[in-house]
Amino acid sequence: MTQQTSKGYHITLWILQVVLGALYIMAGAGKSFQPIEELAKQMPWVNSVSVELVRFIGASELLGGLGLILPALLRIKPILTPVAAIGLALVQVFAAVFHISRGEYAFIGINLVFVAIAIFIAWGRTKKAPIYARA
Repeated sequence: MTQQTSKGYHITLWILQVVLGALYIMAGAGKSFQPIEELAKQMPWVNSVSVELVRFIGASELLGGLGLILPALLRIKPILTPVAAIGLALVQVFAAVFHISRGEYAFIGINLVFVAIAIFIAWGRTKKAPIYARA
């Protein structure tokens, strides 16, 4: 792999990490801290599950979003970035299964897009353009 190819992957991966990470941080913060009644106005599915599950999903998304960005940015345990990406891909797979069970097929497309981006980040940060810990 040439220096230019490596730089292109790094830039692409950073853009995806920041965008996806920011989306998950915002979504996770909402599910973690917003009153359930307010969430239900935006996401009716929250009335179908326990408050604890909504908060767990929120915390998972919030921490996963931070995990996409901070370990690589700070170069402290950067292996956590692809681990976070895999975890978020699993969150989206479970979300897709949940939406299918409720007949909410319109949401499946975005779930699959997020899965693909997360898997690309995990692959990219382990194989194509890894970030190494500070020495």
